[in-house]
Amino acid sequence: MAGLAVSLALGAALLSLLVTGMLWQRLGQTQQELARRSQDVTLEVAQAKTKATEAESLVNELQARLSVAELRLSEVSLQRSQLEELMLSLSRSRDDHLVQDLESALRLAQQQTDLTGSAQPLISALQAADARIARAAQPRLNPVQRAIARDLDRIQATPVADVPTAVQVLDELVRQVDDWPLLNRVGTQEEARSLTPAGPPQRPEGQSDEGTADAHDQPAAWARVSTWWRGWWQRAWSEMTRSGRELVRVSRIDTPEAALLAPDQAFFLRENLKLQLLNARLSLLARHNASARADLAAVEQALKTFFDGGVPMVASARRTLAGLSEDLVGHELPRADDTLAALAVAAGGR
Repeated sequence: MAGLAVSLALGAALLSLLVTGMLWQRLGQTQQELARRSQDVTLEVAQAKTKATEAESLVNELQARLSVAELRLSEVSLQRSQLEELMLSLSRSRDDHLVQDLESALRLAQQQTDLTGSAQPLISALQAADARIARAAQPRLNPVQRAIARDLDRIQATPVADVPTAVQVLDELVRQVDDWPLLNRVGTQEEARSLTPAGPPQRPEGQSDEGTADAHDQPAAWARVSTWWRGWWQRAWSEMTRSGRELVRVSRIDTPEAALLAPDQAFFLRENLKLQLLNARLSLLARHNASARADLAAVEQALKTFFDGGVPMVASARRTLAGLSEDLVGHELPRADDTLAALAVAAGGR
């Protein structure tokens, strides 16, 4: 029993020794592995430190480059903003010059329209302004384009009085004033024809009574003499009776002003009518249609009061004056007010 116990103890000791050896061997291997791994880790740490140093230097370099890039970017941004401001200033300056040119052209066209009495200069200026704005392609000038379209439609639909033709008509009326007959005029006297008889026909010289008339020709000669004397007495009687009838004339005058008009006042009446017609002409040229209508109405009233309306010349003059007055009613010169107002807004919005 004791030997068995010793054997068992010895076996256990051997087993323990074997296990201890195996553990020691495993521990040695572990230590070697740990040492190798520690060496690898140390190497990796060194490499990591190197890479970190390189990364740090790279980061510093990148930061420096980034700072330079940011500085350049700020400079570029500043230059870009300055360039944009310059371009905007140039664009606004160009638009301002365009607006000023358009306004000057329209005002000049308006003056030409006022001087000539024709809407064509203003229409041409508006069409040219519309074309220039279309080429400029500026959105802030779109309201001006719309105003131009409205003004063109309104001006083209507005009737305009034909001032040159009206002036020619007034000049012709001024030339006719002296030929208009008054209501209280005295009839024109024709020159009296001579009442001295020329005598019977004479015989040709060199012939005697016996050689020129025989028994057959004498009755025919006396008949011609009798006819001549009878015609002469009829003409003489007509002249005498006509002169007597012209001593007293009875005519109807409906207006007392015309009946009371003295002969010497007729001259001043005609001169006053000429002045009124010339005043109407000047008013037309100055585009004062209301004043022109007043002068034409005064002349028409004088024609109705003092002159014979039954004479074709006077009746035609009255119709002409009435037609001129009707043509001048409501025919005011057009204006481009909407376009000028839109241009003022565009100029003020710069």
